[in-house]
Amino acid sequence: MNRKLIRTTLAEVKGRETPAQPRERAEGAPAPPPSRPAQHRSGGGGAAPREARESAPAASAAMAAGRKKIPPSETSAEIFYYKKQMDQHTLMVIVLMDGEEVEGTIEWYDRAALKINRKGAPNIMLLKHNIKYMFKAEDRDGGGDSGD
Repeated sequence: MNRKLIRTTLAEVKGRETPAQPRERAEGAPAPPPSRPAQHRSGGGGAAPREARESAPAASAAMAAGRKKIPPSETSAEIFYYKKQMDQHTLMVIVLMDGEEVEGTIEWYDRAALKINRKGAPNIMLLKHNIKYMFKAEDRDGGGDSGD
């Protein structure tokens, strides 16, 4: 009686193999994969399974090498910037598409809008598609070094 220790493989743990395959290997000589005997027995009929076997790895390799993954629709850069300005209560200047400037602090934001708190004027909600650009109010009066 042959008493070999039967070890589970990683593939069995993940459920890729059936429990019958390890028993065949434990009883005697290692069993070849199911697709090989059919290929060796029939000369002409074995071509279709071979093509199917070769095309599956080739397709997965082409997907991995050729196609790029779709980038995320939203990066965290915008969220990080808004959060930083909100936490520091930074006075911002928002320039709208028509050239109008709105000055205030960002109270909250969502995917499509910003709510701006203004001094001496009512708070305003601006839709992002109407915003041309924005900057810190402290940078308005030549905040950068002029080299003088």
